[in-house]
Amino acid sequence: MVLPFLALYLTTERGLSAGRAGLLLSLYGVGAAAGTLAGGWLSDRYDPNKLQVASLLAAAGGLAVLGALRSEPALATALLGFGAVSEAFRPANSTALAAACRPELRLRAFALRRLALNLGMTFGPAIGGFLALRDYRLLFAVDAATCALATAPLFVLMRRPAAAAIADTEYRTGAPSAAGVAPGASSPWRDGPFLALMGLVTLLALVLFQVWGTYALSLRELYRLSEDRIGLLFAINTLIIVAVEMALVTALARRDPLRVAAAGAFLLCLGFGLTPLGSDFAFAAFAVVVWTLGEMLAIPLTEGIVANRAGAGASGRYMGVFATTFSIAFVAAPALGTAVYERFGAGAVWAGAAAAGPLLAAGYLALAPRFRAAAAG
Repeated sequence: MVLPFLALYLTTERGLSAGRAGLLLSLYGVGAAAGTLAGGWLSDRYDPNKLQVASLLAAAGGLAVLGALRSEPALATALLGFGAVSEAFRPANSTALAAACRPELRLRAFALRRLALNLGMTFGPAIGGFLALRDYRLLFAVDAATCALATAPLFVLMRRPAAAAIADTEYRTGAPSAAGVAPGASSPWRDGPFLALMGLVTLLALVLFQVWGTYALSLRELYRLSEDRIGLLFAINTLIIVAVEMALVTALARRDPLRVAAAGAFLLCLGFGLTPLGSDFAFAAFAVVVWTLGEMLAIPLTEGIVANRAGAGASGRYMGVFATTFSIAFVAAPALGTAVYERFGAGAVWAGAAAAGPLLAAGYLALAPRFRAAAAG
């Protein structure tokens, strides 16, 4: 609930400029980068379900503290720490999910997880916008409560069924799968094609993560939308994902995932590039539909590739690097986006996003033969 409104909170409630707000949001990304790498490393050594519980509880405490702070140095410190503890959840969650199912099911499993996440995001920003209009302190308090409540089902799921334990053994020992996916390198840092793919993912995330900074500011400036209307636009994004993504990923399961992701990256950037071309809610919603389609084609398929590429005992590290690409983007995206926004205006931000589309599509297509060869091997 909080992240979509942090830029507005820091500028309207704390009186910071857009540029200063962007720098503070970048500190969240710095903490997130450290948290995802640590979370991935720890997930290869400890129970990832217990790590998820620890991350959620720490995030709940971080949100409660963050909503009570006033000074810029205190906010900066809190955002750095909050990013670290909250984002450690991602690689632990990905590792636990990949270990709980067989390789041929992982693509659909990650799509199902995204469905669940986006079901929450359907209500989160809409409720968050409603709360923010009344009192931002309510926004932080409710988000902290949801983090704490999310630990309850994880305590139950720690008692995994035997089938999940078998899948976990295959995953961590690199046993051959029915899908014929070749195990990846034991370290993601020595896997050249994987690192090249992570570079593309970082650029894609730089565009996508403008939603946490300049996107809300642009909607306020160009469309004159209030927080609750901005929350509704985020809800459109997540409702489409909930309704369509699982079926879409299943239908595309036999296609080359990197070729599909190339089309998705192009559409995501195009959708954001449309932002300055309209002025009413209907056009903003249309642009959301375009970039949401791109998101559905690019993100879950890429995550499935990463899950199947990890070698024996390296799943947490691969997932940690994958999550870290998003954290790095979160460091750069708010600072870069808000700096361009302040200096050149919203149009320049979204023109840059549109220009990234063809570059990403070409990069994904160039890597596709390398990943097909690895799978065939």
